[in-house]
Amino acid sequence: MLRNLDLRHVISPAVRDLIELANLDNFDRTRDQITRLRGCTRPVNLVGHTHTRNAATGETIRSYSTSDEPTGRLLTTCGNRRASRCPACSRTYAADTFHLVRAGLCGGKDVPESVRTHPRVFLTLTAPSFGPVHNRPTAKDGKPCACRCGAHHPESAPELGTPLAPKAYDYSGAVLWNAHAGALWARFTLNLRRALAAHFGVTQKDMQQVLRVSFAKVAEYQKRGLVHFHAVVRIDGPDGHTTTPPAWAAVDDLTHAIRTAVPRTALTVSSDTVGDQEIRWGAMLDVREITALGNGELTDAAVAGYVAKYATKSAEDSGTVDRSLVCRTCSGRGTVGGRVKDLCPDCEGTRQAEPLRELPVHRHVRQMIRTAWDLGGLPEFADLKLCKWAHMLGFRGHFSTKSRAYSTTLGALRDIRRAWRIAQADAARVRAGHPAPTPAPDTVLVTESSWAYLASGYRPGEELLANQTRHEINQTRAEKERAKTEGEVWQ
Repeated sequence: MLRNLDLRHVISPAVRDLIELANLDNFDRTRDQITRLRGCTRPVNLVGHTHTRNAATGETIRSYSTSDEPTGRLLTTCGNRRASRCPACSRTYAADTFHLVRAGLCGGKDVPESVRTHPRVFLTLTAPSFGPVHNRPTAKDGKPCACRCGAHHPESAPELGTPLAPKAYDYSGAVLWNAHAGALWARFTLNLRRALAAHFGVTQKDMQQVLRVSFAKVAEYQKRGLVHFHAVVRIDGPDGHTTTPPAWAAVDDLTHAIRTAVPRTALTVSSDTVGDQEIRWGAMLDVREITALGNGELTDAAVAGYVAKYATKSAEDSGTVDRSLVCRTCSGRGTVGGRVKDLCPDCEGTRQAEPLRELPVHRHVRQMIRTAWDLGGLPEFADLKLCKWAHMLGFRGHFSTKSRAYSTTLGALRDIRRAWRIAQADAARVRAGHPAPTPAPDTVLVTESSWAYLASGYRPGEELLANQTRHEINQTRAEKERAKTEGEVWQ
C-alpha cells in the first residue's frame, strides 16, 4: 500500500493526487468508475442517491448513494457526440446511430426483418452555389481535371472550398441557407408526401390509410462550409416498419416523387437589410436504390456505416471551431449588472468570447462566422439566433434525425445498455456475496432519486487513470485492425 508517504517530494501534482486516491478506502472502486467511462474526456460529476423498493412491502430492492463512493461523487460520461470534443462518447453515439439506421434497413432491435423488402433509397441533397469555389473536378472517366483557377489541387489543399472571388461570394446567402436547411428539409418531406399521393392518383388522407414515408438522415459539412443531407427514405405500410407497404408501391415510384418534390421545395426569407433570399436545394441530386444483397450499388450495411460515420462529425470538419463564440459572462448581452449596466469585463462589450479576427481558421471560414454574427444582430433574424450558432456557420439543426416509425430510438438503445449494466452490477454483488432481493415478476417497483450537478472533468490523478484506459482501448482497437488487415492479406 501507498499509505503514510511523505508527498512533499512528489513533483507532479497528478502523481501526488493519484497517491492520495490510492490511500483512500476501496481504490479499486475508484479505478473501476474511471474504467467504466472508457476514456471519456470530460465526465460529469454528480452527487445524490437512488433507491428502488417494493411498492407493496416497502422492501429495498436496490439502493445507491454517492456518499458510499471513495471520492463522494459519481462520474458519468459526458455524452458529447463530437469526435473533436470526446472521441470515446462520439464512438458510442456513432455505434448507436449505426444500429438505429441498420435496424431500419435490415431489421433487429424490435424491427422485423421484413423491412428489407420495403422500397428504400439513399438520397443526397446539396446546397446551391453562392459563387465559384476551388475544387477537384473529375471527368466522366474518373480522371482529375483542373480547377477553374487552372491548378490541380491535392486533396489536402487548404484552398479547397474557398471562393475564387471572395468579394463577389454571397456570404449572406450561404449563412441564411445553413440557418434554414432544417426547415427546408421539413418542407421537402411534406412535398414528398404530396408528390407521392399525386403520383398514385389519391389524396394524402387516403394514402395514409395504405402507406407512409419514413426516413433517417444526417447532415454533413462540405469544405465550402455548407451542409448537405444524406438520408434513407423508405415506403412502409400505414403503421410504419411493422406493416408491409402495398405491392404496387415500388422504388421507381419513390424516386419519381423525390425528383418531383425537390425542385418544388423552396422558402423565402425577407429582409430589408440584405434583400429577399430564396432558399432552395442545389442542382446536384443523387437518388440510389438500397439493395438487401451485395448485387447492387448500395447494401444495407454499407449505407448504415456511411450514415453513422457522419453522425459524429460537425462544423469543425469544414475548418471552423467547435465552441460557442458568445461570451458566457454576459450571455452575449455585452453588459452586466442590474438596474445600472456596466460593460462586461470579459468581452468588453463585444459580446464575443474571443475576438473573431483572432480565430485560428481560414479567412473564408472567418468571413462566414463574421457574417453570421452580423446577421444575428439584425431584428429580422433574431429568431434564428445566429450569434449563438456563428461557430456552426449558421446551421442550428440536429445532425441526425429520423421519422417516428423508421426504427427504434436512441433512448431505447440507451435503456437496453442501462439495463445490461444493472444486470452486470447485480451479478457482481452476487459474486461478492451481497445479492439484492429478487422481486416477483408482477411486483410494482418504485424508484426515488435525487441528483445534483457538481462539476465536470477529472481530478489530476484520475486523469492519469483515464489516459491509461484510453491507451488500452486504442491498443486493443489497433490490434483488431491489424489482425483484420493481416487476415484480408492472407485470404
